[in-house]
Amino acid sequence: MTASPSQPSAPPRSGTSPAVLIENVQKWFGDFHVLRDISLTVQEGEKIVICGPSGSGKSTLIRCLNGLERHDGGRIVVDGTELTRDLRTLDKIRSEVGMVFQSFNLFPHLSVMDNLCLAPQWVRGVRKATAEATALALLDRVRIADQARKFPSQLSGGQQQRVAIARALAMNPRIMLFDEPTSALDPEMVKEVLDVMIELAGQGMTMLVVTHEMGFARAVADRVVFMDHGEIVESGSPDVLFTAARHERTRAFLSQILGH
Repeated sequence: MTASPSQPSAPPRSGTSPAVLIENVQKWFGDFHVLRDISLTVQEGEKIVICGPSGSGKSTLIRCLNGLERHDGGRIVVDGTELTRDLRTLDKIRSEVGMVFQSFNLFPHLSVMDNLCLAPQWVRGVRKATAEATALALLDRVRIADQARKFPSQLSGGQQQRVAIARALAMNPRIMLFDEPTSALDPEMVKEVLDVMIELAGQGMTMLVVTHEMGFARAVADRVVFMDHGEIVESGSPDVLFTAARHERTRAFLSQILGH
């Protein structure tokens, strides 16, 4: 890959506070109690994989971390800033947190290059030439620099998701959130996205990843968190959780996912 001085990496955080602190978080959708007293601490540089059956609350939890969903109780502190309903704190947190969704959410009327340059220019005030140099470095990093002038509809699903990852990185985030980033992809496209995520993890990025890709969890995760019915049932290192889970709910889920 071509090295570039403009290629961003997460800047060091000051102090020793956790990258993410979740304390006794509650969330309701009407009468449905979707998150029940969730507590989780993520240190800088940690890679956390969150798994669980459909409806367990894992995607809602991720979406609460950058204010896409409002939590109804408890505390969420991201990079030292408590998430409140004050728009200033919300903007501050979103400026430090990148997110990649199941659907790619690219602007279809903009080229790949413009998709990457828009937010740095408008939100951070980066000059166009600098934003474009950074965008090219990031597209090289995710191995699709030759697609810079194409539009999303001209790319495969795997390529579009790699553009989405590059777009999130263009804001130079300290923390990356992934909400089932491979679930919308054809099987042959999954590996190319996971390879990029594995490389990103190896560079020290703090990551929270909702996924059922347990091979990725084995390769990357410091901890795997299993959720069910809005609760964290248990968590531990992949080696421990995959071979010696304490709870029957965890063992039953993993036996379906891992095939044993």
